[in-house]
Amino acid sequence: MSVTATARVRAVADGRGSTALPVLESDGPLALRRTRAPAPYAGVTVVGAMSAPLGGDHLAVEVEAGNGARLTVGAAAATVALPGPEAARYDVRLTVGEDAELRWLPEQLISARGSELRTTTTVELAATARLVLREEQVLGRHGEPTGSLTTRLTVRRAGRPLLDQELAYGPGAPGGWDGPAVLGAHRAVGQLLFVMPEFDEQPMSPCLLGPTAVLTPLAGPAALVTAVAADARLLRGVLDGAVRLVLGGESAAQRGRAAAALRSEHGQVR
Repeated sequence: MSVTATARVRAVADGRGSTALPVLESDGPLALRRTRAPAPYAGVTVVGAMSAPLGGDHLAVEVEAGNGARLTVGAAAATVALPGPEAARYDVRLTVGEDAELRWLPEQLISARGSELRTTTTVELAATARLVLREEQVLGRHGEPTGSLTTRLTVRRAGRPLLDQELAYGPGAPGGWDGPAVLGAHRAVGQLLFVMPEFDEQPMSPCLLGPTAVLTPLAGPAALVTAVAADARLLRGVLDGAVRLVLGGESAAQRGRAAAALRSEHGQVR
């Protein structure tokens, strides 16, 4: 039996320098829990209350950070897409208001053998909003081939397109996705999107973060880190280093030295 469920979070500035959570609605397998976060952030963790998404499930998470709010959303464990009689869907809708910040940092999405999943992440940002968004996909559990996985990320800032991309892996994906020009032998792929108004004055410079990771500035106050790795642990190490690099509050010269150190640290990633 398939499941349809939508979990909702709404964060608002409380007028005292912190963030309140007037809406925290769990549904079906998506259980939301308040968790500690450094001030002025409010913290929410998504906890899987049952195995999901199974084939045929349609799950959704809606998150709104109102004007001036600071919110970080994570997950207690990886999400595993499992086989079922038909394809499953997982939709994420994020809205970030003026002078608000959202850190969307879920755990990995694992595409198990025989599963079929389509995910969409849609983000609407106000002109002065800040966003840190992480996505990680692991293609197959240990020692097994991947299922079918299609992901789409669409981001709009002040009503204008900032990023719109779709990726597909596994059976049914366009040919070459596992070839040497795309993933090769790598089975973990991820990205980090940073949208920061201060990049208008001090934009990020493109740089390599290792042999299989790159930081690319976007047309807007944003930067995108894209990385592939042999497994989830190596991938997370690269992405965590990128967070330290971008959010460290350093000058351009200091960031250049930090990027060189990161390349050296992950020089053995294959």
